[in-house]
Amino acid sequence: MEKIEKKEKRFGLVGKDISYSFSRGYFSEKFAKLNLAHYSYENFDLDSISKFKRLLKENSLSGLNVTIPYKELVIPYMDDLDETAAEIGAVNTIQFSANGLKGYNTDAYGFQKSLTVHLKEYHKKALILGTGGASKAIAHVFKKLDIPFVLVSRKAKKKQLTYRELDKKIIEKYQIIVNCSPVGTHPNVFEKPNIPYQYLSKNHLLFDLIYNPEKTAFLKEGEEKGATIQNGLPMLSFQAEKSWEIWNS
Repeated sequence: MEKIEKKEKRFGLVGKDISYSFSRGYFSEKFAKLNLAHYSYENFDLDSISKFKRLLKENSLSGLNVTIPYKELVIPYMDDLDETAAEIGAVNTIQFSANGLKGYNTDAYGFQKSLTVHLKEYHKKALILGTGGASKAIAHVFKKLDIPFVLVSRKAKKKQLTYRELDKKIIEKYQIIVNCSPVGTHPNVFEKPNIPYQYLSKNHLLFDLIYNPEKTAFLKEGEEKGATIQNGLPMLSFQAEKSWEIWNS
């Protein structure tokens, strides 16, 4: 974990290999704009979730965000879970109170806010690429919006598709495609999920949870076919603001 001047109000991000952190820059800028000189936002880079208790014990914290790979693993450390976090089975925001730690999921909120502005009447079904913690929040939103979806995984599992099974018929049937995998993240900017891009059309909506690079190889392929594209930056901004609201409630 990095060393930083201790402030009166300390917030931070718990994850692994998180030097790229969107959250630290976002909240540091927010605190500066609000003249909150006694607030800080730090990266708590843990090589194991077993270090979480020590983090809490050795630091006086006011709120935390959680990112991969700990969104699910942090749940046993919570004293309470918000209904949405419990339904999703993943936590990305932790509220500190007199009653202990309460886990929330603001990823679903952020995704829904950034998705719905793009939805058209012909966006009827969705493919979710990846089956990690992030995909659970995405699936939760599609259930809420009554949009049928299927998860796509590298390995065959019940009620899921594999990348090898994706063909013209399936791509044409599912007009929303969301990349929840890390494939295409900087520095591996030329990589992209293994789907048959040749069957994409202007009726497709491609959403990538990745925000660095701004336009992934996945999104570029969609753009070339006339599809609507969206990266993960608005989602992150929305979920960050929701976290801030929770910490101050």
